[in-house]
Amino acid sequence: MAHELAPLPYPNNALEPHIDAQTMEIHHDRHHKAYVDNLNKAIAGNAALEAKSIDALMKEISSVPDAIKGPVRNNGGGHWNHTFFWRILSGGAGGAPSGKLAEAINSTFGSFEEFKTKFEAAGVGRFGSGWAWLVANGGKLEIVSTANQDNPLMGKSVAGAEGTPVLGVDVWEHAYYLKYQNKRADYLKAFWNVVNWNEVSKNYESASR
Repeated sequence: MAHELAPLPYPNNALEPHIDAQTMEIHHDRHHKAYVDNLNKAIAGNAALEAKSIDALMKEISSVPDAIKGPVRNNGGGHWNHTFFWRILSGGAGGAPSGKLAEAINSTFGSFEEFKTKFEAAGVGRFGSGWAWLVANGGKLEIVSTANQDNPLMGKSVAGAEGTPVLGVDVWEHAYYLKYQNKRADYLKAFWNVVNWNEVSKNYESASR
């Protein structure tokens, strides 16, 4: 079955003023759609790969035939990453986490503010295009970053990081350039205003089972 582009779970302008409507439209309708279309082209005719979920493709990327591994890694990663990203954003969100996630963040990083500082540093420090992630790895939280459309599900040997993503932020220029130009740090600070901590907490609890 072909992979499909799901609609955004909110209107394009829902994240205003922190992420503008035009960026969301271009990001979802063009960039994400291109990843889905190109992934489907890459795996077309390979019944075994066509039968896999996007999660399975990411976790088993090393077993993809070399001839198409690059396109599947890049476009499959783009599809998985963006699908994850849209879900952890919401208008009227922000604030701080609560419950078990808050406890884990405070225990690991000392405080929520210290966590935000380190997470922003991971995003700013990612040279070129990529992502910053909070992952659950062996029962512990870690901040990692990956290049391009790689993600921690691909494993350390492929992506240079491993773990189950709990929170992620896109630091490709197409995610912020219309509003923030080259000020990636400003975009990352604004990002906290649209984080849906309820969804992030669900990710953490699922990864902790």
